[in-house]
Amino acid sequence: MKFPSFSQWKQLFKVLKGTERTIFSVLLVLTILSASYFAVEFYIKNTKLVPSYGGSYTEGVVGQPRFINPIYGETNDVDRTLINLVYSGLMTYDKDGKIINDLIETYKISDDGKTYIFQLKDGIFWQDGMSLTTDDVIYTIKIIQNSDYKSPLRVNWLDVETKKISDKSFTLTLNSPYNSFLETCTLKIIPQHIWKDVLAKSFALSPYNLQPIGSGPYILSNIKEGSDNFIKSLTLEANQKYHSKLPYISKINFKFFENENDLITAANQKTIDGFSVFSLSDGNPSTEKQVRQGWTTSEKIDTYSFSLPRYFAVFLNTRSSKIFSDNNINQALNYAVNKKELVLKVSDAFKKEVSIVNSPILPDYFGYLPPTISYDFNTDEANKLLDKAGYKDSGNTFREKPNSKKLAFQFKSYLKIGSKGDEVTELQKCLNKLDDSFKALLANETSGTYGQATGDAVTAFQKKYLADTPSTGETGPGTRKKLDELCLAPQDTSLPLQFTLVTISQPQLVMVADLLKEYWNNIKADVQIKIVEISELKDIIKNRDYDALLYGQALGNLPDLYPFWHSTQINDPGLNLSSYQDKNADQLLKDAREALDEQTKIDKYQKLQDIILQNPPAIFLYNPNYSYWVSEKIKGIDTTKIVDPAKRFENIQNWYIKAHRAWK
Repeated sequence: MKFPSFSQWKQLFKVLKGTERTIFSVLLVLTILSASYFAVEFYIKNTKLVPSYGGSYTEGVVGQPRFINPIYGETNDVDRTLINLVYSGLMTYDKDGKIINDLIETYKISDDGKTYIFQLKDGIFWQDGMSLTTDDVIYTIKIIQNSDYKSPLRVNWLDVETKKISDKSFTLTLNSPYNSFLETCTLKIIPQHIWKDVLAKSFALSPYNLQPIGSGPYILSNIKEGSDNFIKSLTLEANQKYHSKLPYISKINFKFFENENDLITAANQKTIDGFSVFSLSDGNPSTEKQVRQGWTTSEKIDTYSFSLPRYFAVFLNTRSSKIFSDNNINQALNYAVNKKELVLKVSDAFKKEVSIVNSPILPDYFGYLPPTISYDFNTDEANKLLDKAGYKDSGNTFREKPNSKKLAFQFKSYLKIGSKGDEVTELQKCLNKLDDSFKALLANETSGTYGQATGDAVTAFQKKYLADTPSTGETGPGTRKKLDELCLAPQDTSLPLQFTLVTISQPQLVMVADLLKEYWNNIKADVQIKIVEISELKDIIKNRDYDALLYGQALGNLPDLYPFWHSTQINDPGLNLSSYQDKNADQLLKDAREALDEQTKIDKYQKLQDIILQNPPAIFLYNPNYSYWVSEKIKGIDTTKIVDPAKRFENIQNWYIKAHRAWK
């Protein structure tokens, strides 16, 4: 049977009758539709959506850049964010917070754990086309180590010896093993050829601080200032010379705002694609709510929550406060805090994930075993411990130790012209305080020396207060008794259960401070809250000028607790905020940071947490996650852990806006 020719097919509708033509037309349409459906289904099943290059992302930030320079910029959130996009480090973090190679191809650690041998990758270029070499790495470290440059990173690089092996290899040698050193090596490298002629005194003033040349995934292409010199915006473009995977998003724009209201306006006008919670400098939940509501009226957003290795705690100043030298009180304050309620209230008010913290090593974050010692909410136990410490509940508003009256000092010696010492000093203080005429007589007398002037003042004292006895100018029994009566009134040694809690003027911490005050008032502790600006905090911490401090600690993803709890770190720049001292803890801290295998380090830290909690120098409270809000057009964000909010762009190379289908 011969298949019909094309000319014969054209005659089909002439051959078919009316009803037949209709049926045929319907069948033909169904056949075409079915074929199209199966073709599309086949295409969908055998292809996948993959990222395409292109598109731009705009983020709103409160604040502005000052130093897009790793030497200085680590103290500013905005600077750190930009530094992470413009510069590369020896090491970096992956999406799960693990330390991985960046500029480094390979590294080797010596058997004694002191020397690190690094090999740079081939074909690494600065964004101006110059090659990045070992000289740039050593130059960066030397600048940081030089005190003339006043880099805040200097403390991390003290006693690190650098040695060039070749243009691509070098060694870094430590005085003692330090198993968290690779995290220190996430340091971003600056180009020697750009900075070498800039003197130390001019380094912080150089225009290169806002015209950076780096080797990171993005290059600064534009920066705009307003008439008031406030930087309004900044544009980064993908670095085509980048040594690793080229990012899909071609441009990242940052819009900088002076305050939250301006950011809210931009969000409502849909001129930004995302913002982070830390962009809202006051951390006010109502402000965040306004931004979210205004921003989501016409487009959807995705909320990302990243785990952070940080916690908030109340650090008790055990060195300067008599109260916190008693372990019973410190334990009682721990028992009195309802952490479950506190965490729920903070989570609800600030719309973020918050977890309870019971240990200084964050065992949940790092996968360690939890502590064997815990302080579950128990006001009865707290009250028993305060009773044990001698702070009785006598029915007054607050607890205090029983009042014990006794003289803090007494005149016991027979003093006369020629006498010297502390008792003479106290005598002179007493006379100065009692009468201006005595004070005038003593005006030229050396403190602590009983001269003629002191004798004359004692004589005048005797004439005024001991008129019935001879005025000898010397301190006999009757004179000493009167001096004790008038000058050395019995000292009230009653010690109220009272202390001041210092924290930063930030709504979340202020709220937590108020909750803590309420919990501690319930066990009749008199707590005063002192709110300070962040600009004041540096000196307060430096001088340890607080009874108790509500503050956060960031551990890093290769935790080293030595700076936070070792007894050598109780003074600035150490971060032992409780002035905690324990010989066993010191040894564990040293052994943990020098351990050459991970399991030994874990074992040491797990023992450490129980030692610290046995005599708690702090009340460990909570661990907040970091929230990041981004338009749904941005895809590929798969980060789970970041060491710092400024590290939210760690996997920026995988973010994308555009996509196409490709065969599987």
